[in-house]
Amino acid sequence: MQEAKIIRSLSALAHEARLRVFRALVVAGPEGLTPSALAEQLGIAPNALSFHLKELSHAELVSQERQGRNVLYRAAFPTMNELLAYLTENCCQGAVCTPADAISCSC
Repeated sequence: MQEAKIIRSLSALAHEARLRVFRALVVAGPEGLTPSALAEQLGIAPNALSFHLKELSHAELVSQERQGRNVLYRAAFPTMNELLAYLTENCCQGAVCTPADAISCSC
């Protein structure tokens, strides 16, 4: 993963609301959530949520899919796993320090 993409991802997550949105989408898994479900679950105003989803999408941390009249947002698990792998790449001086399944998600 290129450093510019890492910085974009970390920057997008460095905001309380965006971090909460991303974590909610991770919990939702591959089924994802609609903006209205996210807004209700997190107590974020729809216009603010739209801005935060755009920022997460720009950082390639979420994807969106139109389903009829709704838009479904999902966490981009491959990008999340790349980010985690980059951050832990040289952990413990290259020695294994956590179980392999603890640093990635197979969703």
